Amino acid sequence: YGLVGSEMCIRDRWNIVVLLVYGLDKHKAIRHKRRISERALLLQTLIFGGIGAFLGGKFFRHKINKWYFKLCWLIGIVIDVFLLYLILTRLSD
Repeated sequence: YGLVGSEMCIRDRWNIVVLLVYGLDKHKAIRHKRRISERALLLQTLIFGGIGAFLGGKFFRHKINKWYFKLCWLIGIVIDVFLLYLILTRLSD
């Protein structure tokens, strides 16, 4: 259980990081500062950060009108759920 728990903890922490990155980019946008690239945001979303990206987009009202962000959030969430499934099935072994 220890390894599986640590894998879930890493996934959860990564999603929190992604959520905070969306917040940071929104903060920079408001202040007209140099922004985080859309490519970087989308890549973080697809690399097991779908839940954090979705929540960050909704909470900070950031990138919510761009269809390709919505699509990547959906794909990222599916990846997250699949990863969670793989982690949890290891519990039953």
